Amino acid sequence: MKIRAGYEISYDCPQPTPMILTLSVHPSRFPDLITLDRMRLDPPIVPNTYHDSFGNFCHVIRAPAGRLTLSADFLIQDNGDPDPTAPQAVQHALEDLPVEVLIYLLGSRYCETDRLSDTAWSLFGQLPKGWSLVQAICDYVHARIKFGYEHASPTKTAWDGHAERRGVCRDFAHLAITLCRCMNIPARYCTGYLGDIGVPPDPSPMDFSAWFEVFLGDRWYTFDARHNKPRIGRILMARGRDATDVAIVTSFGPCMLAGFKVITYEVTEAVPAAT
Repeated sequence: MKIRAGYEISYDCPQPTPMILTLSVHPSRFPDLITLDRMRLDPPIVPNTYHDSFGNFCHVIRAPAGRLTLSADFLIQDNGDPDPTAPQAVQHALEDLPVEVLIYLLGSRYCETDRLSDTAWSLFGQLPKGWSLVQAICDYVHARIKFGYEHASPTKTAWDGHAERRGVCRDFAHLAITLCRCMNIPARYCTGYLGDIGVPPDPSPMDFSAWFEVFLGDRWYTFDARHNKPRIGRILMARGRDATDVAIVTSFGPCMLAGFKVITYEVTEAVPAAT
């Protein structure tokens, strides 16, 4: 299938403000792009681009004082399959894990493993390890947290989400990641596009989505505690320890969000994206 995706995001900056932008499709999806995922900046700015330590494609800019608008519009090919499932995937003993995944067992800014460890072991310590344990964690988080855009908070942690029992997709992901790490399962945060493909349309305005991946067997698998079922058409933008590493805009100075629009939907013909 072909998916059209993109965004238009505006900020008002009272003074020149440095920013790191993590808005591009992840390099692992570059081969699937039908048209370029090219960031446009108004006013025009030449960014410094780089790949961060997690492999994400980022831009560094100095936004001028006034209104800054970021936009992109592209087509991407997708196989149309739901997220893979592997109920027999095994959980490795910590000492047998590849060393490069060990960082995803540690606590991080929004994932306080120290505060939730006792809770995790009391809830899940007697369950079989592996795929079914991750699914049990997703079931718990899905039932524990009530979704609502009005519950969004940029400072809410996994501990806060667990206590408040409400949040947005990032809060579902942070709590599930934290509980997985507490149970010795490497888990990492993911952000990207997820349209209403294969599910009833959501009347709410489109937003970027958050989910997570766990390392079982010999690979990473996608899980989504908010929706709690395999979905079609995910377009990965970035991965990291938590939302800190994959924020779409990290500003080093004051700025105010002035406009936000995201699109992602299946197209039935190869209509070129806007240029």
